[in-house]
Amino acid sequence: MKRALITGITGQDGSYLAELLLTKGYEVHGVVRRASTEKFDRISHIKSALHLHQADLLDQRSLVLAIEAARPAEVYNLAAQSFVPTSWAQPILTGEFTGLGVTRVLESIRQVDPSIRFYQASSSEMFGKVKTSPQDESTPFHPRSPYGVAKVYGHFITVNYRESYDMYAVSGILFNHESPRRGLEFVTRHVSDGAARIALGLADKLPMGNLDAERDWGFAGDYVDAMWRMLQRDEPRDYVIGTGIPHSVRDVCRVAFEHVGLDWEAHVEVDPGRFRPAEVDHLTADNSRAREELRWEPVVQFEELVRMMVDADVRRLKGEAVTA
Repeated sequence: MKRALITGITGQDGSYLAELLLTKGYEVHGVVRRASTEKFDRISHIKSALHLHQADLLDQRSLVLAIEAARPAEVYNLAAQSFVPTSWAQPILTGEFTGLGVTRVLESIRQVDPSIRFYQASSSEMFGKVKTSPQDESTPFHPRSPYGVAKVYGHFITVNYRESYDMYAVSGILFNHESPRRGLEFVTRHVSDGAARIALGLADKLPMGNLDAERDWGFAGDYVDAMWRMLQRDEPRDYVIGTGIPHSVRDVCRVAFEHVGLDWEAHVEVDPGRFRPAEVDHLTADNSRAREELRWEPVVQFEELVRMMVDADVRRLKGEAVTA
């Protein structure tokens, strides 16, 4: 039985990836951080099938011990401080987790077993202030947040270990990917939760930031399949993963509120305090390499994704179980 170790297994991507690997017959191990209040809600339905290890991206020794215990063939590094606004408030911590944390995982792998295949979760936020669109694997990086800068470090240290130590280490440059398991602090979930609350009479207004910002949004469940495919190839290579279709934050609001029979313009209020210090205006993926070499393409389309998220939030707020 093939074994995999996932850092960030309790997050959105980690939970979907764990599900996928279990269906493929893997023995799935996960890294979890010690906390006074443990949150396993995203993996509660599969927790009995998982092998969990306490470790931390800030603690090199704990990572070595987790890898020694799991003895995986594949390691997926999905753990990070991943909320862009927080990266301005906590830039040093973001650099430690999202940047240097990658080095600690890679160095742990090199110490325990350099034949382990490694996946790094890179981000379209690395492109930042783009001069050309769409963006592919050769597009220059110009990050516009401490988070984006830290992700660039994580990306290039992965390249460096691949080239320096002949390790199978790859990065997936994933564009925005969402689901009902997305954290409430992220914009799409903020909108889906807000639309659900207003539809149920629990709120009347939804404060929003920049409605003109455009992103390439897809479904997280589709994107973890691309991660797995990257580690199955003969040669390591980085890939851009996205739908290739941009939508604005305004589009998210429109689809979400239409789904519950409301006019979004009657409820959405722009709050200048929610604007970023340095905005990323337009991100769109050129996924040609992934389509050709990985035979990967997205299944869930934008409007279906937004409606799925709104439906899940309506059920949650009504007190019904949500497993999407």
